Amino acid sequence: MPSFDITSEVDMVALRNAVEGANRKITGRYDFKGSDARVEQTEKLLTLHGDSDFQLEQMLAILLPEMTAKKIDVRCLKHGDVQKVGGNKVKQELTVRVGIEQEQSKKIVKLIKDSKLKVQASIQGEAVRVSGAKRDLLQDCIALVRKEIADYPLQYGNFRD
Repeated sequence: MPSFDITSEVDMVALRNAVEGANRKITGRYDFKGSDARVEQTEKLLTLHGDSDFQLEQMLAILLPEMTAKKIDVRCLKHGDVQKVGGNKVKQELTVRVGIEQEQSKKIVKLIKDSKLKVQASIQGEAVRVSGAKRDLLQDCIALVRKEIADYPLQYGNFRD
């Protein structure tokens, strides 16, 4: 029976390269001279440190194109609130969403079931497996999910006949 998986993955090596490239650009910019502006990465968390809200916006304007250049979908970032740190420093945390969260998985499965396509969708950990009798039905299902879910980066892989 043909099937495929809907997943949400981020290439962590490319992300690290994008963060390093953004840090190089930040340290080289004239308007960041003498400031403590930087982007730190820990596992699935990016932390932007700056002197003001405006600097954080400028750092995002450097980081996001770097990520796009490395073929990382910027929709995988969940932006946290800007926090005041001692003195006049601020920081913002960006969470990297890897895998499909449970509520998003349920939304995808419900969308597929409500579409009346003759396919079965099941949640398998952080992925959704879709299987059907014909390839064409699976391709219609991919088109449907691509059209309806636009706020979350999804990949369609592991296509089997």
